[in-house]
Amino acid sequence: MIPFSDDELKPAVVGVIEKVRPSIKQDGGDITLLDIKEGKVYVQLQGACVGCGSSGTTIKFGVERQMQTLIHPEITVVNVPHGFEDKLDQLA
Repeated sequence: MIPFSDDELKPAVVGVIEKVRPSIKQDGGDITLLDIKEGKVYVQLQGACVGCGSSGTTIKFGVERQMQTLIHPEITVVNVPHGFEDKLDQLA
């Protein structure tokens, strides 16, 4: 169990996103934080990352690994497909 509230996590999560954003932008993409719910971080990849075969790797081994290392090892990052922004509860 993550010992922080979602509100407490937000500044640290935003910090990690800002840290990884330049490398994502280098490939023509971007990343947006949509929400944090019960320690799950919901983001959306944009630009060239949409539909890219490496987007899952970017989320798991780029963004999520950084958050687990720098914030807490139990954080999970979920990439929200376009059109599902209002359906976060339906995502794994």
